[in-house]
Amino acid sequence: MVLGHNLLSKVVDYIDDKKGNKITILELKGISIIADYFIIATGNTTTQTKAITDYLLEKLPELGVPILRKEGLPEANWVLVDCGDLVIHIMTPETREFYSLERLWGDAREVVL
Repeated sequence: MVLGHNLLSKVVDYIDDKKGNKITILELKGISIIADYFIIATGNTTTQTKAITDYLLEKLPELGVPILRKEGLPEANWVLVDCGDLVIHIMTPETREFYSLERLWGDAREVVL
């Protein structure tokens, strides 16, 4: 899987389709071996967070994006979808504020599409 702006943009569009907000893309190349990119997004409720996740699990394989594992269901306060070089984090507002991944990964470059 080659992660380019086009693929990242489609993933962001999928999150946006389900009204996910505050979508941030962090490039971790050269900073971490965990992944090349994080996409972090907020769902207003656990129901919305689950809906965004379910939609991604349906649509990502159509793009050729492998889903290696998913964590955080059924609670859905913080759902992590591991796609290898791409890790997607969908969180409720309280969880996102508490863990503040953007601050934790402050050395990462934010990707603007």
